[in-house]
Amino acid sequence: MTERVQGVPSGAATLLCVDSGTTNTRAWLVAGDRILARREAARGARDSARDGHHRALRGALRDLIAGLRATCDGHDVLPPRHIAAAGMVTSAQGLVEVPHVLAPAGIRELAAGARETLLPDVADLPFVFVPGVRTAAIAGAAPGIGATDVMRGEETLCIGLLGQGRLAPGGALLSVGSHWKLIRIDEAGRIAWSLTSLAGEMIQAARGQTILASAVPGGPLTEPDLPQLLEGMEEARRSGLARALFCVRLLELSGAATPEGRLSFLVGAFIGADLDRLRASGALAPGAPVTVAGDEKVGGGWGLALDRFGCPARSLTAAEVEAGSIAGLGTILAARAG
Repeated sequence: MTERVQGVPSGAATLLCVDSGTTNTRAWLVAGDRILARREAARGARDSARDGHHRALRGALRDLIAGLRATCDGHDVLPPRHIAAAGMVTSAQGLVEVPHVLAPAGIRELAAGARETLLPDVADLPFVFVPGVRTAAIAGAAPGIGATDVMRGEETLCIGLLGQGRLAPGGALLSVGSHWKLIRIDEAGRIAWSLTSLAGEMIQAARGQTILASAVPGGPLTEPDLPQLLEGMEEARRSGLARALFCVRLLELSGAATPEGRLSFLVGAFIGADLDRLRASGALAPGAPVTVAGDEKVGGGWGLALDRFGCPARSLTAAEVEAGSIAGLGTILAARAG
C-alpha cells in the first residue's frame, strides 16, 4: 500500500540528496521541498583520512541510499533518478575528487563544475557531485597561505539559503561544525571568499584527548552557561587560547564551576580566539550582519559574541540548515540540467 504525502502530488519526481562532512554523512529522499525520509551515519572524510581507505564511507553511503530507496516504495511518488551529493565526499578523502571552482562562485559556476558519475558498488543511480569553492585571495588579507581557503558542502547551503531569503547578497554566513567557517557573499549573490578554522575538531580533541577529559561532560553542549562562556572568551583574549584551555583544568581543581560551566568556558575560549582573529583581519566589521548555522548551542554562543561586537546575528535552527542544504543541492542540479 502506497502513502500520499501531504503537499506532495501523486507521481511527484524525487531526488536523493547527500551531504557528507568530516565526521558525519546525512542523506535525504525529497520531493520538491518536502523531505520524505532522512538517514544519518557517523562516517565521514576523517574516517578515510585515519584509515587510509574509503571502505567505511562507501559502506555507510551504500546503506543510507538503500534504506532511503526502500522507503520510496511506500510513497505515491516516482523513484529517484539521480543522487545529488556535496561536501567532503568530493575531496581526496571522499569517494570522487572534484576540483574546487574558484571564488567568486555562484549557481552557474557550481553547476558547470559538477561531475556526474556512476559508483556501481554504492548505488545503480548516477551521482552528481557538487564541487567545493577555493578562495585564492581573501580580501584585505596579507599575501601567503593564510590568504587562501577552501570549502566543501557549505557552498550548497549558501545557495539554498540565498534562494530561501535566509541569507542576503552582501551578507555573511558563519558555519559552526567540525570546522568553523566565515563565508562572505558578494552583492551578486556569489561566494566571494571564505575563512576557516579547525576549532570544532580542536574542541572535540581537547575534550577527549587531553587532561580536560575529566573536567567536562561528554556529549553536546546542552545549555551554555553564559557567565562562564563570556569568561572563557575574555581569558583567551587575556592570555591566549592554550592558557585559557588550561584554565578549564584549574576550574575543575578549584570546584569553581560545574562540568557544564567548564564546557561553556572551553567553548567560549575558542569563540573568543576566533572572533579576535576575524576582527583583527578585517574579515568582520561592526555592523555587518551574520547568519549563523550549525551546532545550535555553540551557534547561540557565537550569536551572543557577534551581537556584543556589533554584528547583528541570526542563528538558524537545525531544520532551517537542513532545508537550506537540500534546496541548494536541488538548485544546482536544476541549473546543470539547463
